[in-house]
Amino acid sequence: MRWIKYLAALCLAVPMLMTAQAVPAAPAVPKAQTMPASPVPPVPPPAAPRVAPRFQVLIDAAHGGTDTGARLTSDLLEKDLTLNLSNRLRSLLAARGIAVTTTRNSDENLSAEERAEIANQTPFAACILVHATATGSGVHLYTSSLARAPLVKFMPWQTAQAAYVTQSMKLSSDIDSALAHAAIPVTLGRTALQPLDSFACPAVAVELAPLQGGSTTKAEPITDEEYQQTVLNALAAALEEWRNDWRQQP
Repeated sequence: MRWIKYLAALCLAVPMLMTAQAVPAAPAVPKAQTMPASPVPPVPPPAAPRVAPRFQVLIDAAHGGTDTGARLTSDLLEKDLTLNLSNRLRSLLAARGIAVTTTRNSDENLSAEERAEIANQTPFAACILVHATATGSGVHLYTSSLARAPLVKFMPWQTAQAAYVTQSMKLSSDIDSALAHAAIPVTLGRTALQPLDSFACPAVAVELAPLQGGSTTKAEPITDEEYQQTVLNALAAALEEWRNDWRQQP
């Protein structure tokens, strides 16, 4: 009978063992892989608005200090007249809304290199060198005699004007027309002159002379303020016209 009890116990144990078997664990679900973020291209800064260059004029009163220039009359030196003319022309241009820089505002020594340095620190649209003489008649206009050369990144200092010869001659033409309209005789010329040859801008040397009498003019000494003012008014009108021409250039 003992084996019958053993068999019965075994029959009861088998289902319990089958039930007690461990259920295999479900395979682990791999953690979600974090994909690297795509690099975000930098946002370019907004383009700066294009600003039109400012029309600015440089006036260089020749001589000064110990460099007296020519003796125009017994009591008038060129350095004093050029400074006076420079200051008056500056006022006329300012009244027309034209920005002006002058190389000197007093009786001071300035070398040609110092004048060129002032001229070349700013992109001037026109540079006017003011001279005076006791000989000749009317106004003498001079542009550089340098041969025209293309503008390159590093221009030789002593010949910087070579890249602006064409523009300088156009500026001289505008001044010539304005003076002719004011019945002032003009003598045109080209010359080697410092600091003119070192100026990196359209540049003209304007030399005032006494006015000789003629068929359309009466004689005026260089000291006559009305005659001086006529010339200055014509220069201001020419530079105003040049401002229009300059804006149309590429």
